Amino acid sequence: MKYVITILILFSSFANAQDNTVANLKIQGNKKIKTSLIKKISKIQPGVKLDSVIIEADIRLLKRLPSIANASYEVFPSEENTYHVVYTIEENFTIIPSANVYTTNDDEFAYRLGLYEFNLFGQNMIFGGFYQKDIYSSYAISFRAPFLFSSQLGLAVNYQDLTTQEPVFFDNTTSDYKYNNESIEVLGLFQLNDTNRFELGLNYFTEDYTYKFGATSPNVPQELKVDKLMYKLIYEYNNLNYDYQYVEGFRNILNFQHVTSKDEAQLPTFTIGWNDFQYFKRSGKTGNWASRLRLGLSTNNDTPFAPFAVDNNINIRGVGNVIDRGTGAIVLNTEYRQTLYEKGWFSLQGNAFIDTGSWRDPGGDFSDLFESENVLVYPGLGLRFIHKKIFNAIFRIDYGIGVTDRATRGFVFGIGQYF
Repeated sequence: MKYVITILILFSSFANAQDNTVANLKIQGNKKIKTSLIKKISKIQPGVKLDSVIIEADIRLLKRLPSIANASYEVFPSEENTYHVVYTIEENFTIIPSANVYTTNDDEFAYRLGLYEFNLFGQNMIFGGFYQKDIYSSYAISFRAPFLFSSQLGLAVNYQDLTTQEPVFFDNTTSDYKYNNESIEVLGLFQLNDTNRFELGLNYFTEDYTYKFGATSPNVPQELKVDKLMYKLIYEYNNLNYDYQYVEGFRNILNFQHVTSKDEAQLPTFTIGWNDFQYFKRSGKTGNWASRLRLGLSTNNDTPFAPFAVDNNINIRGVGNVIDRGTGAIVLNTEYRQTLYEKGWFSLQGNAFIDTGSWRDPGGDFSDLFESENVLVYPGLGLRFIHKKIFNAIFRIDYGIGVTDRATRGFVFGIGQYF
C-alpha cells in the first residue's frame, strides 16, 4: 500500500510535465471482457501525454460498465519521461436473471421474469428479454451494443409485446381496459465523451384498447386500435462514481418523444418529455444519500389515455398499480441508504425514503400540480440484499405508507435500486 501511495504521489508530480508520455497501457484482471474493448474505449493510449485527469475519467467510465465491478490504476516509470499505465479490472458476473413481483389494484398476483447477458462476446453488449404475467402474458427482447461501430458509436434494437389491464379515468369515473402495445424500436447510440451520451431513433408501435368493465361514455371508445410512430431522443450527463453499492455524483437524463398517430381523432399526435435529476452523496463510510427529481410535461390533450401514470413500480412506492394519469408530473424520491452488514461479496443495506409527487389532470391547468388532491406523500422503509460481484444483483423490498388524501400502503419488490 505504501508503495502504491508513493507511485501516485510521483505520478501527480509527473502529470504536469509537458514531455511525460505513456509508453503502454496494460489491462489486467479481466477474464471475459476483452482487453481490446477496454483499450478501444480508454482515452489513455501509448504515445499520448500522461494526464491524471484523463486516467481518472477512464476509471470512472469503466466502473459504470455493467461488466465491471470495480477498476483501479497504477503508473510505473519506464524509460526517460515515459511511463507504464496499468488498469486493474474486477469483473462482474453478467448473466443475470431478473424478477419483479407485485400486486395489482385488485390484489391480483403479478410478476416479471427475465434473463440478460450484460457482456455478450466480451464486448459489453446487452442481450436478453423478459416474460411478464400481469393478468395477461407479455414478453420483450432487446439488444444493446454501445461500442458496436467504434468507441463512440453503437446500436440498440428492442421488441416488445406488452399486454396489461389498465384503468382509464374520465368524468370522475373509472373503467378497465385490456391494453396491448406491440413495438419495434431502433436507436443509434453516441458516446460524446466520458460524461455525455445521446440516443436517437424511431419506435413503430400499435396500441390496442379493449373495454373490459366499469364506467362507459359515448365520448370514450370501447374499442381502439391505432398505429403510431415515435421519434425519440435521450440525452444523459453522467458523472457518477461507483464503489460497489456506494454511489456519488450527479446524473441528468432527458427523454424527449414526439408521437404521430394514424387516428388523430381518438389518439392525436402529441409530444412528451421528462427530465430526471439524480444526486448521490456518500455519508461516512457506510451511508449514502440518494435523490431523484423528475419533471415531466406532455401535450395537454383532454384524453383518458394520458401518458404520465401514478404507479408504485415507477414513482411512488406503496401507492398501487396505475392509480391515476396526467399530462404533467413533478416527482421527488429521496432516501438514505445505510449498510447494516457487509462481508466479502454480500452486503445488507437498509433505507428510509420519502416519495412525493403531483400530476396535472388531462386538459387541466398547471395549478393542478399544486392542488392538495393531486399531491401524494409516501414515506417508508426498505431493505436491500446485495451481491457485490454480480451486476445489478440487488434484491429490494420497500414498504410505503401514504399520509395524504387517497392514502394506501403496500410492499414493492424488485431487482436493482429503485433509482
